Amino acid sequence: QVQLRESGPGLVQPSQMLNLTCTVSGGSITTSWYAWGWIRRPPGKGLEWMGCIAYDGSTYYNPSLESRTSISRDTAKNQFSLWLTSVTPEDTAVYYCARVEYYRGSYRFRVSDEYDLWGLGTQVTVSA
Repeated sequence: QVQLRESGPGLVQPSQMLNLTCTVSGGSITTSWYAWGWIRRPPGKGLEWMGCIAYDGSTYYNPSLESRTSISRDTAKNQFSLWLTSVTPEDTAVYYCARVEYYRGSYRFRVSDEYDLWGLGTQVTVSA
């Protein structure tokens, strides 16, 4: 049974960089045909897809966040990570890592509802 678990700091100061890690157990992040994404929910708002990394290492980002976002992976540890620079209080949210089916030419990975497995989420607050 594949499980995902987010980890990282609960509090980040404005202008700093946020780094979150998702540890995957019960399955490999290099298994075809899946991508592994980051999705967040700001307080009182809907889900926002941030980006993902596919089984082959391809990365995709939400255009509205692309200049501040990077996703990487450590295949030896079966983990993938989110890096978000220059955070502001507007980046305060519950951050989730999740899995989606992935095929070249299909952009379903941009849709949060398409993700079938999710971590429990981790609260990140941006505040001085």
